[in-house]
Amino acid sequence: MRDSIIKLKKLIVVGDRVLIRPVKESERTESGLYLPPGVQEKEKIQKGYVIKAGPGYPLPLPADEDDSWKSRDEQIKYLPLQAQEGDLAIFLQKGAIEVMYEGERYFIVPQASILMLEREDDL
Repeated sequence: MRDSIIKLKKLIVVGDRVLIRPVKESERTESGLYLPPGVQEKEKIQKGYVIKAGPGYPLPLPADEDDSWKSRDEQIKYLPLQAQEGDLAIFLQKGAIEVMYEGERYFIVPQASILMLEREDDL
């Protein structure tokens, strides 16, 4: 498990995307009915915890900052994402891409597919 956490820290999420670890849903409904495997996975709306977030939306350079003598890091500026590590995200399954990494299931989700975030800190 520790190696998996270290490898996750080395991952770089690009652009406006977010890496989400899905929450394991209950196998039963509130009324007590058992759900067959795969039913929750096919729901239109999923939820999970944000593990990593990309830098955000790249902003266009103003004309006077297009100087070749500046380092590349100074030129690229981003509009940051609202999603932060540790947030509980409720997102549209349709916009998500499912990936397996180190035997764990994750979703790569563009911020536009995230409907709502729950954060432990007071807003």
